[in-house]
Amino acid sequence: MSDETPPAISPSWGPMRSFGRIKSRTLKPRQADLFDTLLPTIEVNDALIAQLIAGDLGGYNELWLEIGFGGGEHLAAQAERNPQALILGFEPFLNGVGSLLRHVDERGLTNVRLMPGDARPVIDRLNAASVDKVFILFPDPWPKARHHKRRFIQIETLDALARVMRDEARLRFATDWADYADWTLERATTHPAYHWPAQSPSEWNTPPVDHVTTRYEEKKLGDCAPVFLDFYRRARN
Repeated sequence: MSDETPPAISPSWGPMRSFGRIKSRTLKPRQADLFDTLLPTIEVNDALIAQLIAGDLGGYNELWLEIGFGGGEHLAAQAERNPQALILGFEPFLNGVGSLLRHVDERGLTNVRLMPGDARPVIDRLNAASVDKVFILFPDPWPKARHHKRRFIQIETLDALARVMRDEARLRFATDWADYADWTLERATTHPAYHWPAQSPSEWNTPPVDHVTTRYEEKKLGDCAPVFLDFYRRARN
């Protein structure tokens, strides 16, 4: 895939299978109401994508992505701390979307846009070198070998992200599954578009200073302590 040429809006991705469920419990009445009232005003849709393609960030200086925002605690906190950034969040799990909508409403956040679904077709439509930061935090590890093809981190997704990331933009991946950390390191460190400057275990075993701990992280459901891997987009020639 060329760094600068976007692919067609991509039937080649196929259906997204990197998540396990769409909804687990009935939405709380307030969250259900926010789906009807707030979501339409902040949803990632064709109009927003066209605006971004035209180079208009709506007055913001940076464009960030969070792919799989879970309950939305991390994204909401980052939005509150970084009013200069427009943050696009993607999450197929509808209860998580409802949770983030509540955070956005309660905190009065104006720099969040979200999509209840797959990030990849939207990434394909963004301009090359337009994204400043990407978060992929504690995605489903799909620990069984026969399910590894469902992991979000694949060469194809690293290719797609490399195209839209600015030079030296940061991709943060976090997991509490040792095998998924190794899987991601193997693919990202051998990918020509990324470099990983970490020099010592403390740099990946200690939460970064700007990290926001989530409810999922606190449950300690994985098989290792959380690992934080910050990759950077190499400068284009």
